[in-house]
Amino acid sequence: MSNKKQRGSHAATPLRIWLRLLTCTNLIESRVRGRLRTNFATTLPRFDMLAQLDMAARESREGLTMGELARRLLVSNGNLTGLTSRLVKEGLVTRATSSYDRRAQRVRLTAAGKRAFDAMAADHRRWIESMLAGMDGAESKQLYELMGRLKDTVQHWKAESA
Repeated sequence: MSNKKQRGSHAATPLRIWLRLLTCTNLIESRVRGRLRTNFATTLPRFDMLAQLDMAARESREGLTMGELARRLLVSNGNLTGLTSRLVKEGLVTRATSSYDRRAQRVRLTAAGKRAFDAMAADHRRWIESMLAGMDGAESKQLYELMGRLKDTVQHWKAESA
């Protein structure tokens, strides 16, 4: 039996779709984690934090408060404190008291942090493009649109309806 027939022999039930999405996400994430570790001696959480700070730098020179950064990364402030301290020691970010709220700490990329992130981001983009290269343009567009519809559906799902 061909691979396509095997793939098509199962009904695309919501549970099977969820499991397929989860498998794809885990495979991609595992490969990205490995490449970040091998090529840059870094971790995905560090990369994600630098990415958020890079995005914030385009919006404002102020950086992000620890609370804003935690919300963007979907982690607790406690998880972020140790990571931030390590990146400060390495000279990749700065942490300073906010001029607007003395209780808040603002975190920003340093020039060295920006250079490090830019190098990682360029490779990251190539890895993702390479992993998804087996899909042609029409398939990629269709998958993107379907994933957008799925995202909208999930965002508007009401727990009471189940």
